[in-house]
Amino acid sequence: MKSFRSLAVAVLALVLAAPALGQVKNYRELKYPALHPFTIPEPERSVLRNGMVVMLMEDHELPVIQASVIIRTGSRYEPAGKVGLASTFGEVLRTGGTKSMTGDQVDDFLEARAASIETAVAEDSGGASLWCLKQNFPEVLKVLGDILRAPAFSEDKIALAMNEQTAIIARRNDNPTGIMNREFGKLVYGADSPYARTPEFATLANISRDDLVAFHKKYLHPNRIILGLVGDFDSKEMTKRIEDAFGDWPKGPEFKDPAASYQTAPKPGIYYAEKADMTQSDIIMGHLGIRKDNPDIFAVDVMNEVLGGSFASRLFSNVRSRKGLAYAVRGAVDSEYDYPGIFNVWMTTKTETTAAGIDALMEEIDGLVKNPPTTEEVQRSKDSILNSFIFNYDSRAKILRQQIAYEYFGFSRDYLARYRQNIEKVTPADVARVAKKDVHKDQMAILVVGPSTGQDRPLDTFGKVTKLDITIPEPKGPGGSQKRSVP
Repeated sequence: MKSFRSLAVAVLALVLAAPALGQVKNYRELKYPALHPFTIPEPERSVLRNGMVVMLMEDHELPVIQASVIIRTGSRYEPAGKVGLASTFGEVLRTGGTKSMTGDQVDDFLEARAASIETAVAEDSGGASLWCLKQNFPEVLKVLGDILRAPAFSEDKIALAMNEQTAIIARRNDNPTGIMNREFGKLVYGADSPYARTPEFATLANISRDDLVAFHKKYLHPNRIILGLVGDFDSKEMTKRIEDAFGDWPKGPEFKDPAASYQTAPKPGIYYAEKADMTQSDIIMGHLGIRKDNPDIFAVDVMNEVLGGSFASRLFSNVRSRKGLAYAVRGAVDSEYDYPGIFNVWMTTKTETTAAGIDALMEEIDGLVKNPPTTEEVQRSKDSILNSFIFNYDSRAKILRQQIAYEYFGFSRDYLARYRQNIEKVTPADVARVAKKDVHKDQMAILVVGPSTGQDRPLDTFGKVTKLDITIPEPKGPGGSQKRSVP
């Protein structure tokens, strides 16, 4: 018994000591095993006679079915005098009911079945989503079809959506980060670009129910829709069900949407938006970025990780941890599918370290070219991207949504499957090359949002300062237009 007890103690001591034997003194000593093969399933694709694209992906893990709809439209196509039309349309398409059910009746119908249907319109697309239990899918699909094909756009729901947008406009200067992002978009894309315009009281006042009906008539046609379904179903049976539900929907006219405008010539300079009720400054700088179809996108993704993608990034390590200047800091050459994203580096810092914060960000931007990423930095960044990659696509629903987006924007169906090998091919020389090509210090607009007093150095030490007017214009009335001041 004594020898058995001694053996047990020895084994226990070995077990307790095991973690210590594997510990390292520095994170650089960590060794990661090679990634396992990861096969990304592709959806089954078909096209109805009316032009609707259908993408199906079976997933029998749970007795549920999800639908994702993407519609070829977007706020970038709304008239300049009616900014807010697309977002209002996207909300009231669902809340305004159909010709057979009011919006409230749709709410009650879905709630009784623990189901959901949502609609919205973004800058470059419109969309709808559905979630329900398998046994309720036929009747929930019918409601989705009615919403897409025969919306009622009830006046009371339009008024409610307008009131919500009016409240958002009235409070849009409450959040300094919101001010920063909104005004910086205008500096980069141009104030008149659909990618930077914002709703105003006056543009909302120009929107009527007739505009929503006209928007629907122009854009909601089966040949402008991609319908994706994932869940517990048989693909052959589901294809027949979709044909029965949407096959008699007449095909709409074919037309090419006009390209949305944006400024391509940079307007570098120092810009300032005053917000007195703050004890910090929000700082952002940058210029136009790239599109996702850029062949250098993989090297840019790695560069972004080096610059500001994680706790080990240069911005976090140097600006936040070593210099202690930032509450939050980020930087990346962002990309969009069919128009350029924005290269931006931003931070929040104490008012009294505003100039020091600008200096620190500029130093890191300079460093991308003057001190190219090392082999170690690049490998760590690639490991970070690849190790997190699987979590972005760890469900068939996530994979299907991404594949629908690739279909919508004309990307190859194997783009997602090739992403990993393209990241693995990126070299330090590739990252150094795209840093020189896609980051231009001399083209940057620099915007500061915060109080005008208490800064460590005047902003004009960086150049001529242009002060931005962020007051909120009131709609024109009998007494003329007025402006609402903000703190």
